[in-house]
Amino acid sequence: MPWIYAVVGLLVGAILGIVISRLTTPQYKKQKTIQKDLESAKFALEQQRQELSDHFAQSAEMLDTLGKDYTKLYQHMAKTSAELLPNLPEQDNPFVKKVAEHNVESAVDSDIDEQPKDYANGATGLLRGEQKQVIESPELVASEPVTAKAS
Repeated sequence: MPWIYAVVGLLVGAILGIVISRLTTPQYKKQKTIQKDLESAKFALEQQRQELSDHFAQSAEMLDTLGKDYTKLYQHMAKTSAELLPNLPEQDNPFVKKVAEHNVESAVDSDIDEQPKDYANGATGLLRGEQKQVIESPELVASEPVTAKAS
């Protein structure tokens, strides 16, 4: 029985010795401070990334709004120029030409909305059954072959 107390005391003493030596060594303290610095740097980096992402999202929204406002302004200028100067020929009114071009572009864009035809009439490619046509030309035969120089 006394040897059990000795073994338990030896184990408790070894564990206490290891814990105390780990806590008092300067390398352990240095490791803890470096770990804290690393975690704070990671947090700062993640926060900066989030701020950058928010900045770009807000900038994109502002640019979209700006584009829509410019379009409204241009349409307003075209409308008022036609109303205020009704006798002005179309070739002299710069807004009418641009509005007409914009309307043509939007009409072309609406035609593109059709579903694409992803099929072909009849067989294509290797399944056609046609023989390949070999073109024999004296110009091609007489030309010199291109060789790569090894340096």
